[in-house]
Amino acid sequence: MRTPKILAVASAVDLDFRYGCTPAWWQLWKGMYEAGVDLVVTPYRGRPVLSPWWRTAPNPTYREGESYAAMRSGLARLQGDRYLRRDEREPEESALDRLTRETIWRVVTPRWQRHLVRLVESERPDAVVFFTVPLAHFRGIPTALRERFGIPVVYYDGDVPMSLPEFGGMDTGFNYYHGADPSEYDLLLSNSEGGLPRLLELGARRAEAVFWGADPEFFAPQPVAKEMDVFFYGYGDKFRQEWTAAMVGEPSRAASEIDFVLGGRDFRGDTGNARNLGDVPFNVFARTISAARVNLNVTRRSHATVPHSSTCRPFELASAGAAIVSNPHEGIEKWFEPGSEILIVENAEQALATYRDLLGDPAQALAMGARARERVLDEHTYAHRARRVLDLLGLASQAGQ
Repeated sequence: MRTPKILAVASAVDLDFRYGCTPAWWQLWKGMYEAGVDLVVTPYRGRPVLSPWWRTAPNPTYREGESYAAMRSGLARLQGDRYLRRDEREPEESALDRLTRETIWRVVTPRWQRHLVRLVESERPDAVVFFTVPLAHFRGIPTALRERFGIPVVYYDGDVPMSLPEFGGMDTGFNYYHGADPSEYDLLLSNSEGGLPRLLELGARRAEAVFWGADPEFFAPQPVAKEMDVFFYGYGDKFRQEWTAAMVGEPSRAASEIDFVLGGRDFRGDTGNARNLGDVPFNVFARTISAARVNLNVTRRSHATVPHSSTCRPFELASAGAAIVSNPHEGIEKWFEPGSEILIVENAEQALATYRDLLGDPAQALAMGARARERVLDEHTYAHRARRVLDLLGLASQAGQ
């Protein structure tokens, strides 16, 4: 039986960029390797990073990408900020956005088309999958690959609904769908079941949900001492400032005896008396989770309000055996049982009462974390997600599943 081969075009492979999806891609790609896939990964941003689970191909526009990133950083610094910010609701496309896209179509897109044609000719993959790259930047390439080689071309958007035009994505990246043509792809994969109708409205031929998960070998309970009471880690607080205020800011002022800790950067809202660890390197993330008595899942408004829009964090926390307290998230019961495997709070008063309850009863917190981990092992590992992807690509039988 022939080993299935997939050519992956990734937003980035280097974890230093702090792109939210990249650690998840690592885990999913490992799951695909374990399912028997020969994976070749070529990054759109940064340099390729080799691993035991995939081979790499170069980034043909590395210098252009880094030059553009440096220019954006310089413009942000001139404005006294770290990023060029977008509005959280219906962000308008700026003149700079349009100029950037036109320049990319003239300079970058043709080079990527030549690069991918050469890779498909040499590797002969069974499918090409684009992992959360700026959709518009590759306009025309999926059609060219399909017409020339007759293989399926798939786009995997791991940021729905935040990536949709009405939200516009994070300030660190592009608004993916402006100027894009989703109909070029045979299939759009999405982390959000509730976002599928919108993807079809935008032109997708077919859209299917593949939820996030966790690698239970990496995200496992660690034998470390408890050093923090309430811990939250996230890539800033855009789309969730009201909930970081309710779950961290207000409770930390009301209960000075509780040690509130943040990890990550770009918190611009109310975080009260919480201390900030700064970035938490991914290799110690599971240990940091285990060092906290209570871990928070603070879902961004975009994901929390569109039903069944999965994010990485609850699966990672659950896999690590954490006692999880979350803001309301529409459809979270699809993955975890509220009240048993995760606790949901509606406001600051409920949050503080829940923290005090868990901190006062460590055995309860431990038991809840154990139940959450069992749920991950049963349903939400990246082995489960890899099988789902291969099934949707029609490659499950080749992988011996």
